[in-house]
Amino acid sequence: MNEYDSEKTVDILKDKKNVTVTDSPEDADIVLLNTCSIREKAEAKVYSDLGRLRKLKEKNPNLKIGVGGCVATQEGKNIMKRAPYVDLIYGPQTLHKVPELLDIKKESGIKAIDITFPIEEKFDSLPSPSSSGPSSFVSIMEGCSKYCSFCVVPYTRGDEVSRKPEQIFDEIARLVEQGVSEITFIGQNVNSYMMPLNGRMLRLSDLIEISSHIEGVKRIRYTTSHPLDMTDDLIDVYKSVPQLVSQLHLPVQSGSNAILQKMKRNYTTEHFIDVVTRIKKTRPDLRVSSDFIVGFPGETKEDFDLTMELVNLIEFDSSFSFIYSPRPGTPATKLNDPVSLNEKKERLSILQATLNSFHHEHSVQMEGGIERCLVTGIAKKSPDQLQARTECNRVVNFDFTNSDLIGNLIDIKIEKALANSLLGSIHKN
Repeated sequence: MNEYDSEKTVDILKDKKNVTVTDSPEDADIVLLNTCSIREKAEAKVYSDLGRLRKLKEKNPNLKIGVGGCVATQEGKNIMKRAPYVDLIYGPQTLHKVPELLDIKKESGIKAIDITFPIEEKFDSLPSPSSSGPSSFVSIMEGCSKYCSFCVVPYTRGDEVSRKPEQIFDEIARLVEQGVSEITFIGQNVNSYMMPLNGRMLRLSDLIEISSHIEGVKRIRYTTSHPLDMTDDLIDVYKSVPQLVSQLHLPVQSGSNAILQKMKRNYTTEHFIDVVTRIKKTRPDLRVSSDFIVGFPGETKEDFDLTMELVNLIEFDSSFSFIYSPRPGTPATKLNDPVSLNEKKERLSILQATLNSFHHEHSVQMEGGIERCLVTGIAKKSPDQLQARTECNRVVNFDFTNSDLIGNLIDIKIEKALANSLLGSIHKN
């Protein structure tokens, strides 16, 4: 979501302010920090970065400094107090207002702050999409109404709001015209999408189905989903849409039902397993990635053992896993937490080692096989190779003679599994 928001902020500024992007803050007239508050210490990092930017402003008083995203929503006026040299503060739902916030003169005492939640207005204000590669994000909803006890997102991004389907299909069509062949639907709970069109209520499954018929769409992904919203229609679409990849990111957070209840996740591990099992009946090669929180307040050794049982049962392909960090204003901060930090670190180490072993094992299993891959560009470490991605989102580097392959789906024979990527060669039928 933050990558998408950053790209859209640039698009808006290019459209309204005729800006160009520079990699060097020293050369910039505008520096914007797009922030995320999902983990602790994000606020400290923002103030640290602002301290460095202050020195640039001392050298160039005309420099405009802005803070956007979830930390901006959370900290708001505190940023103005601690860093009064900041020119504008905007939330993730008001990035479309950045051009007008840049124009506000601070001499009058007016502070350029807008951290409200006009999500529909934001969607309506987005300029024509642009893309620099064959893969692109498409935002279909924002916000969250689940209110998990550990999560700050509903407070920083607001409740769930779905985007008009006409806007979504128009964006996809325009991206395809620019050479995009893979789209990833994104949202905080992307599979809670629900909006009417021509008297019919559309869900994520409908967006996937309809988008698969847009000429040029070769691959479809979605993230991040919630287990509660993995409804029958979404599970069934794996049967009817071959462009939908055999990869699913489905955050489980814990394998203990007692902890899931404390987290207010409102599903059980049995429900989670059932969802994965049903999709695998259609897609036996499905790779599942997930999110885990270790050391949630009150997590016992038995609770953690249940998480490890789930990990070993599903054999997750990859994950984002962290030690629980209390977020300001969330209910979980009031829970008793008797587990030591050292114990939490040890549990996280065990979890990550097991998850990494499955990831490597899955990569080794691919050796000698043929993978259908989307060619995404020149390899990062070698100009003599192209880079592609498998359905399960692994990077494959391979030798090439024709760069026109970029944006195409091709068959690649996997020669070797490396630590963080695969080495392959073009498969000739």
